[in-house]
Amino acid sequence: MIQLRCTKKLFARLPIDANGRLPNTRARPLAANDAGDSPLSGWHANLLTLQRRNCVLFAHDATRFPVLLTCLTKPDFAELDYLFQDGLMNALLKGGANQAQLNAAASALTPLQCDTTCDRSVQGTLNHMKQDVDHMLWYDSASIMDLNPYRASLWLADRPCNVKGSKDFVWPMKAMLALLDQLSRKSE
Repeated sequence: MIQLRCTKKLFARLPIDANGRLPNTRARPLAANDAGDSPLSGWHANLLTLQRRNCVLFAHDATRFPVLLTCLTKPDFAELDYLFQDGLMNALLKGGANQAQLNAAASALTPLQCDTTCDRSVQGTLNHMKQDVDHMLWYDSASIMDLNPYRASLWLADRPCNVKGSKDFVWPMKAMLALLDQLSRKSE
């Protein structure tokens, strides 16, 4: 499972079951005896309204790697698993991940399990990223409908982020690729 910590605003919109799972049809099937957390587990997500459109911004807890999904409609929330996986893989592909890193990411993708337990440090990063996207749209006089979410995710990943408890900054793209390198070495 990939643990997804949702804000209350997003959690209220998700059609989840008693186990915190989404009832989607396109994600990979999960066997009843599958192991616990995925190596990619630990994401936070927030529901944003940008130019009167529903968007969801994800950030990985350890690497602060962002995934932005734009212009979502009500049926899209039931398919959030698939949309997240698609957004993550395409952002990695646009970011220059090699085939071993992409294979490691694909093998670590499992269904999302949602709850509302949040880390304020990651929420602060999400809020900062939201303000950056807001400013970019305003400064460029761009429409959210014309924004490429994969490229926007990569743009957000190419900046330093502060992590609570560490004096060093994290570069999300570099940190995510390093994590995927570790996963690919373990699977060899």
